[in-house]
Amino acid sequence: MGGVQRQGSIGGSAAYRIRATGILFLAAHLVFVAWVSLRPLDVPWVMPANLHPFDGIRADLRLGWPEAASRIGAGLALFAPLGVLLPLVHGRLRVSPLASLVRTVTAGALLSLAVELLQTGVPGQVADVDSLLLNTAGVALAHVAVVPAVRGWLRRREEPGGRAGVRQGEPAQGRTPRIPRVGIAP
Repeated sequence: MGGVQRQGSIGGSAAYRIRATGILFLAAHLVFVAWVSLRPLDVPWVMPANLHPFDGIRADLRLGWPEAASRIGAGLALFAPLGVLLPLVHGRLRVSPLASLVRTVTAGALLSLAVELLQTGVPGQVADVDSLLLNTAGVALAHVAVVPAVRGWLRRREEPGGRAGVRQGEPAQGRTPRIPRVGIAP
């Protein structure tokens, strides 16, 4: 017998495997992010913290397009997997695309903010508001590019006639029977 399932979530043991895999990949990615962002650097001189939005991006653009693309791309890519991993861990197929995007981007922004705040105590690392903006934009771009398409594909597979739905020739179970309400005896 199966347990209680949330409405719109992936069903059965496949859901547990998918969520467990998502949690494993999410934990591995967060360890990677911590290693990249929070390890002490042995540098002779450190730039001051950048607290003015887009100043760092403008400085990167002044270095030329190849260097700017590399730096901005790295900022976008560091947290981008969270745009896919966070909804994967959540495990819902039927959810408002806007609500999913807002929830995922908010979680990604808060994680990026936590990393930026932790960097203030790490030798050689400097907090940068542009990193927060790029990391959050990377989460949003990855979510918009991947999650709606994958959810749609999984919903189509789950529908009757789909590969995971009712097989051809087999009757559907139909609606759940309802017990009529009975008045209270006098």
